[in-house]
Amino acid sequence: MAAFEVLVTRHQGRVRGFLVRLSKEPATADDLAQETFLRAWSKLETFRGGNFPAWILKMAYRLFLNHTRRQSRYRSLLAKFAAEPQSNQTAQASNDSSGRQTALENGWTDLPKLLGVLSPEQRAVFVLSYAQGFSHAEISHILDLPLGTVKSHLQRGKKVIQQRFGLTQEGST
Repeated sequence: MAAFEVLVTRHQGRVRGFLVRLSKEPATADDLAQETFLRAWSKLETFRGGNFPAWILKMAYRLFLNHTRRQSRYRSLLAKFAAEPQSNQTAQASNDSSGRQTALENGWTDLPKLLGVLSPEQRAVFVLSYAQGFSHAEISHILDLPLGTVKSHLQRGKKVIQQRFGLTQEGST
């Protein structure tokens, strides 16, 4: 029990930070982080040694994906009953305009806005690579994706950000 407490203390910031960046909601990230450590405790016997941060982040990512799927199903049910598709398009156009301006003014520093235009999978790859410092191979293991898919998510995500915010990267091919 004491050893697990040390693991939680040592890794909770990384797990929570990863989940905040994925979910973009601190309260959701807190709930998912707590659920991650509860699941880790119950599955600790399946950990075969090696890279504990990768193992726990993989678990956190799977819980995030499950949460996202549940939320998506809930939103789609609500959308069936919503009678305001026009107002949703107007709000989206407003976000596009303000997002572009903010990103340009801040010179790529408005990370939540930049990550917000990516798919959940691309966002996860970006966060693990740039914020958490994992290698492509480690990301592949954490997210259970082929290495080529990880690299594709990074490249496509960069293009999406560049196109969406009208940014160019010097020296890019």
